[in-house]
Amino acid sequence: MSQPTSNPGDLASKLKRILRGETDANGRTRVQRRVGSTRPQAATPSSSTAPHDLEARYKYLHAFWTVTGVLSLIVNGVLIAFLLILLQILGKTPFQPEDQFAGLLGGLYQNFVKMDEATISTTVPVDTSIPLNIVVPVQTTTRITLAEPATINNAHVVINTGGVDIDAAAIVTLPAGTPLTVALDFPLTVQNNIPIQLSIPVNIPLKDTQLHDPFVGLQGVVKPYYCLVEPNAVWNGVQICSPISNP
Repeated sequence: MSQPTSNPGDLASKLKRILRGETDANGRTRVQRRVGSTRPQAATPSSSTAPHDLEARYKYLHAFWTVTGVLSLIVNGVLIAFLLILLQILGKTPFQPEDQFAGLLGGLYQNFVKMDEATISTTVPVDTSIPLNIVVPVQTTTRITLAEPATINNAHVVINTGGVDIDAAAIVTLPAGTPLTVALDFPLTVQNNIPIQLSIPVNIPLKDTQLHDPFVGLQGVVKPYYCLVEPNAVWNGVQICSPISNP
């Protein structure tokens, strides 16, 4: 087999392009490989903090959180003890009914009870008119009485007696007071304004309305504090607070 021979002109043109830097990436790679150049190595990241420094920081943080946790528990325990002592003192302190705070709570509670037991009593005046524009069909029979004599012209009269037989047209006169049965069938148009003037009494207990639940809720909010300062409070002869059993 014959091998292709390279053209001296092509070799010269390729050499000129290499010298001018016009070769492609593959050509450059081949030239670098031929020359023996090596690729740059990636820099390895270096750690700026030594392991023993990190361990020392973690130890300090652990000690800090331990100290703060212990202090928080101590402060919370002191506050809880203070609140328990304060509640015990308030439970043993005898508040008098004339005390301003007890009077304020008692006034609030009693007024909420009165509001729940109150009623709305008033009189509502009504002064108006109702317009009517209707058609009423009338279909009935009724009995009427003649108020005066009535004459009926061209009436057909049939009279059969022992001596006279009449069957002919005649003029008939009905005397006053004659009862007649009449059939009525006609539309009755009603167009009028009906005046209405009256007074309507109103008596609405608030406990039967939607205001009952809010009033009872307000009583429940004030009652614990009122019983705390006045455990023997009475309303309408009924003790408000539950009796405290002595151990």
